[in-house]
Amino acid sequence: MATIQSRTLARFMLFPSVVLLLGWMIVPLCMTLYFSFLDYNLLMPGNEAFIGFLNYEFFLTDPAFIESFFNTLLLVGGVLTITIGGGIGLAILLDQAIWGRNYVRIMVLAPFFVMPTVSALVWKNMFMNPVNGLFAHLAAFFGTEPIDFFAHYPLLSIIVIVSWQWLPFAALLLLTAIQSLDREQLEAADLDGAGPISKFFYIVLPHLSRAITAVILIETIFLLSIFAEILVTTSGGPGYASTNITYLIYTQSLLQFDVGGGSAGGIIAVIIANIVAIFLMRLIGKNLEG
Repeated sequence: MATIQSRTLARFMLFPSVVLLLGWMIVPLCMTLYFSFLDYNLLMPGNEAFIGFLNYEFFLTDPAFIESFFNTLLLVGGVLTITIGGGIGLAILLDQAIWGRNYVRIMVLAPFFVMPTVSALVWKNMFMNPVNGLFAHLAAFFGTEPIDFFAHYPLLSIIVIVSWQWLPFAALLLLTAIQSLDREQLEAADLDGAGPISKFFYIVLPHLSRAITAVILIETIFLLSIFAEILVTTSGGPGYASTNITYLIYTQSLLQFDVGGGSAGGIIAVIIANIVAIFLMRLIGKNLEG
């Protein structure tokens, strides 16, 4: 009886928080869904009209959406490739018994705590600036022409900046997984004459599979909504060369004042994100079962 009363009391105390959380999530989503069916432009207030799925049709058939969709895939895929590959290398390096290992770990993890806007400004002005940036000085030192990265390689530049931010996160999770590896397996492999490459592919990498899956899931959810780095550096240009779906929605809603079209884009982005999340969750489930 006491247990039932305790559970009832716990649920009663949690109820306000749950209602507040659901309201915080559902109310904006419902408003966005409502606006997506309206011809709602901020320059013409009071002239809203119900147009059904026309906003969705315009958004999905817009050539900018097709380009931004593939840019989003390239951005997510590129960052995941760099962070997982580099994260595995950093995790193995940081797991070695070297002098000052704790200080090195702190330095490696530092970029993850830098705000996206700040990191984008640092890369834009201190590293990739074609006149005063570090890479421009290195090019001048070797007698070559400096490269305007944001003009010639805009999406690649965004991928590098975002990867620099998320690499410490991947390295931290993978380092934790490596430290949980049973050392007796490695010692047994040494006794059997296995080399470093064989031990990595047959022992270390399979052990890291769950951590890698978790990194992919968490990073993908956040990478689908990358915005600040694009706004600060390229503004989605040149043209739509570095525009992802999130920035396209921002352009539609706040630069073109088309709230209806932007809301439709937001709903589409939510659907895409949920499809990706469901796929990754199933992938994690199969990984854990295996």
